[in-house]
Amino acid sequence: MAENKGYPQGTFCWVDLATTDAEAAKAFYCALMGWSAVDTPSDAGVPYTLLSHGGSQVAGLYAMGSDQGTSPHWAAYVSVDDLDAMAEKARGLGATLVVEPMDVMTYGRMCFIRDPSDAVLGLWQAGEHTGAEIDNQVGARSWCELQTRDTDAAADFYAALFGWGTRTKPDLMDGAYVLFEQDGREVGGMIRIRDDWGPVPPNWSVYFAVADCDAVVAETSRLGGRLVMEPMEIADVGRFAFLADPQGVVFAVIQFATADRGQ
Repeated sequence: MAENKGYPQGTFCWVDLATTDAEAAKAFYCALMGWSAVDTPSDAGVPYTLLSHGGSQVAGLYAMGSDQGTSPHWAAYVSVDDLDAMAEKARGLGATLVVEPMDVMTYGRMCFIRDPSDAVLGLWQAGEHTGAEIDNQVGARSWCELQTRDTDAAADFYAALFGWGTRTKPDLMDGAYVLFEQDGREVGGMIRIRDDWGPVPPNWSVYFAVADCDAVVAETSRLGGRLVMEPMEIADVGRFAFLADPQGVVFAVIQFATADRGQ
């Protein structure tokens, strides 16, 4: 896939990690994913680390402040053309603003919303930083998935906010998995949190593409992380697993089934 020069409104453009131990997280993900890390100045009082794969930026990382009031987590951002207008639109549709619109130096403008199904999502209006330079290939973000207990409320909200349509496939988790689409293109997924998952909060989960799912699972344990969900095969999609880093942050990896994805 060619280097990405920009993201249309309503598409995922960036992911970053808020962590309690930035140095340990850098060591873990660089070893696991083959990333390199470069610290850059920020106006938040702590460096913002840019993570790259093969010289192309794929994600960010920063140390959480004690006043953030949340657990360490991966966050996903959707590109918007007018952040303030979209934040107000989201609020009018029943979302709450977790972080009010703010400038991030000259890189862009951002906010976080909590949707009516209780999951938090970032919105990003690009300035100098348009988003990840590569996407949907090995070493980069490949998918974002909403896990929630109220799929109907979420579907209605994102349809009104971004114009996302929804579709299911009988052969994809027996029709239980919802695909979000924009202009006929898949932009994300959604699944209902089951009771047997335990106390999983509504969330937007981040997947990264890897060349060998099982090898990454084994390496995660060696590096001090842990397996959250055993590797699972989905026909014509790929093999994936949910993992946790040494700070307890959950993320997913996927080995795509076909050569035209994840490469």
